[in-house]
Amino acid sequence: MDALITAASRALATGDPLDALNRVALRDDAPALALRGIAMAQLGDLGRAKALLRAAARAFGTREPAARARCVVAEAEIALVSRDLGWPATALAAARATLEAHGDRVNAAHARYLEARRLLLIGRLGEAEHVLDGLDPASLRPASGAARELVVAGIAMRQLRTQAARAALARAEQAAYAAAIPALMAEVESVARALETPVARLIAHGEVRPLRLEAVEALLTSPALVVDACRHLVRDAHTVIPLDRRPVLFTLVRLLGEAWPDGVPRGTLVALAFRGKRADDSYRARLRVEIGRLRHALEPLAGVTATPRGYALAPSGSREVVVLAPPVEEAHASLLALLADGEAWSSSALALALGISQRSVQRGLDSLATAGKVQGFGRGRARRWITSPVPGFPTTLLLPAPLPSG
Repeated sequence: MDALITAASRALATGDPLDALNRVALRDDAPALALRGIAMAQLGDLGRAKALLRAAARAFGTREPAARARCVVAEAEIALVSRDLGWPATALAAARATLEAHGDRVNAAHARYLEARRLLLIGRLGEAEHVLDGLDPASLRPASGAARELVVAGIAMRQLRTQAARAALARAEQAAYAAAIPALMAEVESVARALETPVARLIAHGEVRPLRLEAVEALLTSPALVVDACRHLVRDAHTVIPLDRRPVLFTLVRLLGEAWPDGVPRGTLVALAFRGKRADDSYRARLRVEIGRLRHALEPLAGVTATPRGYALAPSGSREVVVLAPPVEEAHASLLALLADGEAWSSSALALALGISQRSVQRGLDSLATAGKVQGFGRGRARRWITSPVPGFPTTLLLPAPLPSG
């Protein structure tokens, strides 16, 4: 490797893409094309970066499999940044295997980190943890170590393990300062701020107060019966009852939870759960049916008792009922939670992350765009969606993740 390529590589490793371009901008050999592609990616020109990396991979050919694999890893990183989550993960896995076979542990570790971060984005936390288990933190360079710890912190935050998240962020901060890369230090600070930001509201006895993530974690291990309006479930410290696919039942239990220990009049339940104007005989009959279904669903944790005017929630045992609600109630909240990271997402990537159809995502995006909350640019497969982060908007509790278990 010649001196210019070596110097350009060092410049990129320290986050100085302009210096790297100054050294290789006029060269078209394979190593220079690869370094130019990485530099353009760091500068934000992802389309040009992708073209340069593909050209470099072709130039390396089959005679230099490790160099070609590095180009694949760099292209995978661009796909991740541009939220092209449908990019073939098998190609990244094959590139990682090639790098490991050729003894390039640094870039193989970076490929493994990219795999874990993609899995984190789409809510497959167990698989992300399994991928990270193959990374030895002691063998990583500071920048790679910081990136790994950020993924560890992200997984812990989704799983509501605050202390583990804080410990990972402390390690990430140390590694980021050792790497002396401003963008990496800023990313660590941004994630750390999320732990100090309210992620939910606690509604109990007619009072509302904000909760940070660690307070939510404490609440979910307490004896209280929690009606979780962030993930549409009812739970205590040992039992989880998901109601995300039964919206009428969840609406009813939320209304009863917010009113507890008082009851809710039948007319109010009809108006808010069924959107009926008045509680006539047909609506009253439907309400009785849905209350019966709710009693059956909540049987492990609570009952629903009839009052002279309506119904009331009756938790088993002597414990409180609380409602955990987002700090800002928004339509299509899951879409906004993903878009709040500031990156440009495609509708296909959003659908993959949320586990719903692309058509449902597109309807939600159209509705949000009409309300001025998101903005789309580009056409066809290149169309992307962005939004400015909403102050106080919840992200952690609305991002894709398995249902919490007791």
